[in-house]
Amino acid sequence: MDSRIAFSCCALLLVVTLLPLSANASSKLHIVYMGEKKHDDPSAVTASHHDILTSVLGSKDESLKSIVYSYKHGFSGFAAMLTKTQARTLAKFPEVISVKPNTYHKAHTTRSWDFLGLGHNKSPQQTDLLRKANYGEDIIIGVIDSGIWPESRSFDDNGYGPVQARWKGICQTGTAFNATSCNRKIIGARWYSEGINAMHLKGEYMSPRDFSGHGTHVASTIAGGEVQGVSYAGLATGMARGGAPRARLAIYKVLWGPNTAASDASILAAIDDAIHDGVDVLSLSLGGGAGHEFPGTLHAVLRGISVIFSAGNDGPAPQTVTNVAPWVTTVAASTMDRAFPTFISLGNKEKLVGQSLYYNSTLNNDDFKELVHAGSCTEEWLASSNVTGKIVLCYAPREAPSMLPRVELPRTINRTVSAGAKGLIFAQYNMNSLDSLTACKAGMPCVLVDYEIAQKIASYWENTENPVVKVSPTMTVVGDGVLSPRVASFSSRGPSPLYPGILKPDITAPGVSILAAVRGSYVLFSGTSMACPHVSAVTALLKSIHPDWSPAMIKSAIVTTASVSDGFGAPIEAETVPRKVADPFDFGGGHIDPDRASDPGLVYNVDAREYNKFFNCAIGLLHGCESYQLNLNLPSIAIPDLKDHVTVQRTITNVGAVGTTYHAVLEAPAGVVMSVEPSMITFAKGSSTSMTFRVSFTTRRRVQGGFTFGSLTWSDGNTHSVRIPVAVRTVIQDFVADTS
Repeated sequence: MDSRIAFSCCALLLVVTLLPLSANASSKLHIVYMGEKKHDDPSAVTASHHDILTSVLGSKDESLKSIVYSYKHGFSGFAAMLTKTQARTLAKFPEVISVKPNTYHKAHTTRSWDFLGLGHNKSPQQTDLLRKANYGEDIIIGVIDSGIWPESRSFDDNGYGPVQARWKGICQTGTAFNATSCNRKIIGARWYSEGINAMHLKGEYMSPRDFSGHGTHVASTIAGGEVQGVSYAGLATGMARGGAPRARLAIYKVLWGPNTAASDASILAAIDDAIHDGVDVLSLSLGGGAGHEFPGTLHAVLRGISVIFSAGNDGPAPQTVTNVAPWVTTVAASTMDRAFPTFISLGNKEKLVGQSLYYNSTLNNDDFKELVHAGSCTEEWLASSNVTGKIVLCYAPREAPSMLPRVELPRTINRTVSAGAKGLIFAQYNMNSLDSLTACKAGMPCVLVDYEIAQKIASYWENTENPVVKVSPTMTVVGDGVLSPRVASFSSRGPSPLYPGILKPDITAPGVSILAAVRGSYVLFSGTSMACPHVSAVTALLKSIHPDWSPAMIKSAIVTTASVSDGFGAPIEAETVPRKVADPFDFGGGHIDPDRASDPGLVYNVDAREYNKFFNCAIGLLHGCESYQLNLNLPSIAIPDLKDHVTVQRTITNVGAVGTTYHAVLEAPAGVVMSVEPSMITFAKGSSTSMTFRVSFTTRRRVQGGFTFGSLTWSDGNTHSVRIPVAVRTVIQDFVADTS
């Protein structure tokens, strides 16, 4: 057996004698990952790190100066300042799995929980997940993010009992954060600033206190207590609360500054500490872009901790999904049944409708203002024209191919405000950038319209001698009249460029215009960062009612019970150009359905040793690994290179009633013949609770093609419909996806 295999507990430490390689000005922070720890005593693990560094750097003193973090609880490794030569030398040690330069990352309600069916307005007779789980009572959720604002009403600990005896964490103090900042709700807090550029620390709280508001928003979405009558300046009024409002929170601050910068070194240190502290769920609304993963998460899952990640905000471009390890749950973002329509009145008495977050009616005073059509609203055009006190229309359809609305909108807002405008009407081809509207200063109206509405406004402007316009305060509309859910345009899409045989994302959840706590108020944010905490909360509730379920079983329950239809029974759509029916690379299994996930009937469990094999294959320690990826017992099937015929294997475990019979229902991907054997499975009394089946795929067309999609559903004809998504790509030549 190769002594470098990541999780071999008996790997031999070889004594290597090397000439000293002392650190110098060219040293940079590197992550040295060593896999499973070889000692139970954390101090012994750290000592082994110092020993290996000393053998490379030449002295214990240099070793102590070089090391930044020692990962010693959940896994073994360290972050240290190293030159390229030192890094290459360390990589040759047999106990070292990998040495990589430190990389940097960034962060990726009143209505959303009602939309997901976990509202407090259900009748007492209804036995929904929220009540069965006792609102997440005493589940500990670790939030690795930008910290927390402990004074927020969402984190009041009135009515909570003592902190669980199993909790091993600490309340690390610092700037504006003392021991009393933790309580029976926020039971622990740590912060990690090593390896962060000083630029991102300027003005920051050197403590777990949240500077940007991102972490507070996420934490309150997961487990915030009930706070009545909150709103964003009168919009989206209601009761704010988290999905698991009685759960406890453990805070790990790794994101710093207004740009929420983080580093590998800090994130791995937080994961390591969270494993030691005793969290049940880890929620990470952050990422480093497609192709970057965090190996420490595997060690958390191996210890029964469910790990939930955001999928990224680089959509709708394909192959942008991040955080794609098969043992984590990767969350896309979608809309919910709430909109913010805003009336636009033209001087010819025509009324049009856009979307806005405009609430400062005192600035309007029912006065019409002069309308200016500024095309693409370039800085040069605005500087050369007098737009002071006017409302500016930005409409340039010919530039649509090169303009990404969510990127261009904040820039345009800043330019028009600087030019003295009193309002902005921004034309775009999708309507999911409402969070950017908060960049408008002093309540200035910034209204989003589609190209059809923009064309009507432009035509009025062209044909009127003195065109004027008025923007009315925004309204809040909730319910069936709002088409939802739809996958948000910004939500990163599959397939994964790192693991094309692992279907990602796994699931979608509300992530557009989510109202949650930020400092002492409540603010609307959008992003997969906001979708991730919804799934984290549901995971916590499922852990509460199924404490013996593994992370894989919980993930399976969420994916296989998800909905692929909207509120009217039509297929869920994805915002892209143009809008289309959503496929598994948009939303994985579909839109999360918490109540159905509590009783899935069947689950796809994974033996943790199979994750080990997959990981070792991924880093090149094992070979002939194609079957591991295809046959890993995930609640999805992805075949990226079907040339002729392939058969994959899955095992289902009955967590429902004994004696139930399930029939397979197949939806074959286009151009592929799909079959399952056996096609009927009965879980008889006294027989095994797990059954294995095989799914065969045969191409009907020899083409170098793209992915097509289908599904496999096990149905008991009554209560349970256990569906997994399927993605297949036919190829003629290896390593070539599509010749079109």
